[in-house]
Amino acid sequence: MESDHVKESIALIEAESHKETLRFITCGSVDDGKSTLIGRLLFESKNIFDDQLTSLESDSRHYGTQGEKIDLALLVDGLQAEREQGITIDVAYRFFATDRRRYIVADTPGHEQYTRNMATGASTADLAVILVDARKGVLVQTRRHSRIVAMMGIGHIVLAVNKMDLVGFDEQVFSAIEEDFRKFSEDFAFHAIQAIPLSGLEGDNVLFTSNQTPWYSGPSLMEYLEHVDVREASSRSAFRMPLQWINRPNLDFRGYCGRIAEGEIRPGDALRVLPSGVQTRVKSIIRGFGEVGHAYQGQSVTLTLMDEVDASRGDVVAAADDPPQSADQFEARLLWMADHAMTPGRHYLMKHACREVTVTITKIKYREDANTGAHLAAETLALNEIGTVNLSTSAPIVFEPYRVNRLLGGFILIDKLSFETVGAGMINFALRRAQNIHWQALEVNKAARSAIKHQKPLCLWFTGLSGSGKSAIANIVEKQLYAEGRHTSLLDGDNIRHGLNRDLGFTEADRVENIRRIAEVAKLMVGAGLIVLVSFISPFKSDREMARSLFDKGEFVEIFVDTPLDDCEKRDVKGLYAKARRGELKNFTGIDSPYEAPLTPEIYVSGTMASPEEEASLIMNYLATIQ
Repeated sequence: MESDHVKESIALIEAESHKETLRFITCGSVDDGKSTLIGRLLFESKNIFDDQLTSLESDSRHYGTQGEKIDLALLVDGLQAEREQGITIDVAYRFFATDRRRYIVADTPGHEQYTRNMATGASTADLAVILVDARKGVLVQTRRHSRIVAMMGIGHIVLAVNKMDLVGFDEQVFSAIEEDFRKFSEDFAFHAIQAIPLSGLEGDNVLFTSNQTPWYSGPSLMEYLEHVDVREASSRSAFRMPLQWINRPNLDFRGYCGRIAEGEIRPGDALRVLPSGVQTRVKSIIRGFGEVGHAYQGQSVTLTLMDEVDASRGDVVAAADDPPQSADQFEARLLWMADHAMTPGRHYLMKHACREVTVTITKIKYREDANTGAHLAAETLALNEIGTVNLSTSAPIVFEPYRVNRLLGGFILIDKLSFETVGAGMINFALRRAQNIHWQALEVNKAARSAIKHQKPLCLWFTGLSGSGKSAIANIVEKQLYAEGRHTSLLDGDNIRHGLNRDLGFTEADRVENIRRIAEVAKLMVGAGLIVLVSFISPFKSDREMARSLFDKGEFVEIFVDTPLDDCEKRDVKGLYAKARRGELKNFTGIDSPYEAPLTPEIYVSGTMASPEEEASLIMNYLATIQ
């Protein structure tokens, strides 16, 4: 008997493992009934355990909004704040299954301030259920969510016109909403849109078709989810697998581990390792604890190769006769997800497949109107705004356009200081300029130029408030270096704005560009073997870190001239603080624009405790130890 039970269990597990999994999201405007609909779906399909039902009955008495009835939304809204406010804040994932399929559903928030959470849920979905309150129709947030769904490459849409019971199941209301949505989304290239009139609260057209809508001849929501085919848009045969790990348990084994993003693989297949371009063949495929003769999209495998190949995490192995591209400049669509605005020129971390690189947004081509999709001029992107931008990465990445491959075409942006995820993007194509521009090898390099000058090239980066004394100290340091026979150049913030940066103002975006340009100039001067002194307020930590990243280790010396604001104002030789206090100068550092002081500068200088000559001597003593 026990043996029969074990066999039945094994057979059940085997049957479950071969079921197809459908990942979908529910989205739309706030209070359209997303959580209630998922709760109804779980309840009607018998995917709630007895203890969950008991807990739900108790929670409904404390937090419910349906009087004596069970509040099915509480199955999904698990956060205390969600229950108190009756809204969804974070993405809630629920797993359920039927005889035909397994499902992973993401209930995403409708509030505009949580749009970033909705985008997170959409990034892995195959299908989107976009809810519309029958009483309100298609709202701005409905349009914004629809635009993000299209941006994320989701091709199959269920337009769930909810709360039909509150409009008397009126066919004309349903038809008007469907027509409005189809007209709005006709440029989104959705593969299929299935409009369904339903009531998540009462269950009409959720599991079974309802007698309340005799005029509707389509499927119920569950019937549609059971039979929709979402594989058409993603099925291709070309093999792609980003490498997550190189497995070396001993000297006799080298395995290349990853999850197959696309296609299938067999022993003997020819592969190309990118971006190096080295070709080899598959020796064996390991899944779990044994070798297999075949593996396909979605499976995690370890490959052994016929040749000793130099590859590392972030590289991509692909079909030798159909490899993806490699580039370092792109056009991409970007959803900005941070409270602070995106600024061109600032450096971020890009997480792409299994690789991280530094990336700069070099240009905002336009942002998109959430309602109409119109292309609007923009200098920055604010929270929840979508724009098309140009990107430049610090190293080439292996990619495909997002419409072709969601894994190799998608990326996220991370703030380098806070490690906050600030953006999600989709690569459109590589810029032609990336194919036309290559590094020219130079026989006279930085080492040769510095050797003939008998000095170590450096960037001495002076930072501090206006009036802190950094320019005076930098000037004294340069004179002392000149007296020692050193080859130098001094780049002062005010002087540079008379020429190279005369087109820039003092907005945050202009300040970022100001520092980017001067950092690139300083890099060229250091490459020429010079000791370059840069005296700029450079108020933002991220911009100073960007400048540091351009130089080799030990070449960038940050010098913080720490003078209190009160002392700087007392000096106020140029009268700038007085103008700022009167409101005549906007975005003035220390008054209405912040200064982010360095935490660990190489050299700390007090702007009040000693004379400029004494502080310059301190810097010269430091330089003597590293020259």
